[in-house]
Amino acid sequence: MSDEEIYAARLELVDFLIEALWDAPSEEFVGTLLSGEIRTPESVDEDLDTGFEELRTFVEENEGRDVAAVQRELNREYTRVFVGPRPPVMAHESYYREDMDFLGTGKAEVEASYGAAGWTPSEDYPEEGDFVAVELAFLRHLIERQRRGAEEAFGYERVFVEEHMTHWIDDCADDIIEYADGAFYEAVGHLLAGVVEFEAELAGQMA
Repeated sequence: MSDEEIYAARLELVDFLIEALWDAPSEEFVGTLLSGEIRTPESVDEDLDTGFEELRTFVEENEGRDVAAVQRELNREYTRVFVGPRPPVMAHESYYREDMDFLGTGKAEVEASYGAAGWTPSEDYPEEGDFVAVELAFLRHLIERQRRGAEEAFGYERVFVEEHMTHWIDDCADDIIEYADGAFYEAVGHLLAGVVEFEAELAGQMA
């Protein structure tokens, strides 16, 4: 793969996770997924491979079904897993880390990393700054900067992934997989863990 193809694949995968996690997937997103337009490579690493296989299973299981009906099912599952009442997965860094106060000083530490890189979360994300989709959006921002030739973005990514994402994403991903009803969110859990592992290795090599 060319450098441009690798950047495109990295961005596409992070975009998929943001769409799947910042809120219940939209009907447009579900339609795109069921149409087969999202690429699923055959072999990358264990978590990514498992995630892509689960995603293919989800598409096959729902082939020919009404897109709106599938979206409603995912909406219910997202609400049960991430919103509640009493959701089993609290997808915030400061919830998973014992060295952080939930939505307190820990959140401020995460947001300080954003500020150091000159990034502010979009108002489209209603959650706190340490929510998984917001951290993924920051990761996407850094990948896009790398794509445009900003070498310092590799350093920002290495520090953020090492000091933040690798301390909690695996546990969060395991919980998503455990509490998922079906193949879609099982895929999301595996892909989330796989992306962070891949990006940590890449940023460590490039920074």
